[in-house]
Amino acid sequence: MAATLVSPLAPCTMLPRGISPGVPVSRQAARSQGASARVGAPVRGGATERLGLDGLRLTARGRVVLIVLALLVSLPLVGLGGRAVAGEPGRPVEVTVHTVAPGETLWGYARQVAAPGQDLRDVVEHLRELNELASGALQVGQTILVPRA
Repeated sequence: MAATLVSPLAPCTMLPRGISPGVPVSRQAARSQGASARVGAPVRGGATERLGLDGLRLTARGRVVLIVLALLVSLPLVGLGGRAVAGEPGRPVEVTVHTVAPGETLWGYARQVAAPGQDLRDVVEHLRELNELASGALQVGQTILVPRA
């Protein structure tokens, strides 16, 4: 039976960045790295420790893949932003201020101001937009803007 002996004198610890095993660490180098740069002492409180990524490094191929993925995600978004175009300003409309009488509706006003062959639904919608009305309901005594025929 063969047995393998593992030496207790060779601990598996990670060295801080810039310190190589077997190379003596000068006091000046340790001071420039801060108090946490003691050989074998883990750096505490960093983002990599919180995420459990201590000792992980991004390779050159990993960086290229990350940049390509970022470009693939961002380029379509930039292309969509270039298509957003403001509409033309509406043409001015001559209007009269009218006070609503009993029995009057937006449909009645639409019939008065619609051009021959024009869809009344479109005219009613235009009247609603012009007067900023949430619905087609009118109140007696309410003042509205009606385009001149």
